Amino acid sequence: MSGTLVLVRHGQSDWNLKNLFTGWKDPELTELGVKEAETGGQALADYGIKFDIAFTSALKRAQETCRIVLEKVGQPDLETVRDQALNERDYGDLSGLNKDDAREKWGEEQVHIWRRSYDVPPPGGESLRDTGARVWPYFMTEILPRVLRGETVLVAAHGNSLRSLVMVLDRLSKEEILKLNLATGVPMVYKLNADSTVASKDVLGDMSGAH
Repeated sequence: MSGTLVLVRHGQSDWNLKNLFTGWKDPELTELGVKEAETGGQALADYGIKFDIAFTSALKRAQETCRIVLEKVGQPDLETVRDQALNERDYGDLSGLNKDDAREKWGEEQVHIWRRSYDVPPPGGESLRDTGARVWPYFMTEILPRVLRGETVLVAAHGNSLRSLVMVLDRLSKEEILKLNLATGVPMVYKLNADSTVASKDVLGDMSGAH
């Protein structure tokens, strides 16, 4: 019996809107971000999904997205586990900086390398590989066993923590994962086989809104 894993990236945050590196900083959702979470939650309600448990990060924008989604599917009191293992990639010294200001300070090419390379971290921060090294063990020990028992599990998290999971689930190369952007508030519904391979994947919305 296979279970279902639903991944949702949080709706737009105040700092996404201001073009700031966010990382482990903790801004709220914007009005648009709330609407994106509501749209994603409604898509899941229309899909007919009911969850057994939810996981989210230690950051408000993911927690709020999780809460809105659960409200929309009629499960506002569902058990929800919060853990910083699912936090966004830590941008270190870039956190809180406007992306244009960072380019002025370090140069376009260097900032591009930090943002888009797989294993080069910004000063004081994490690379995508470092993020995966924290996300994967948590996924393998806390989340995947529940899915393999046949449960339906929601994970509301962040662009880079979810990219780490999609990389494994979709068997993407380092090059492929760097090109992948996940749209805010758009649920990805994975049905898994007993050996943890993907039986099917449904994207409930428009991925072209990725940024």
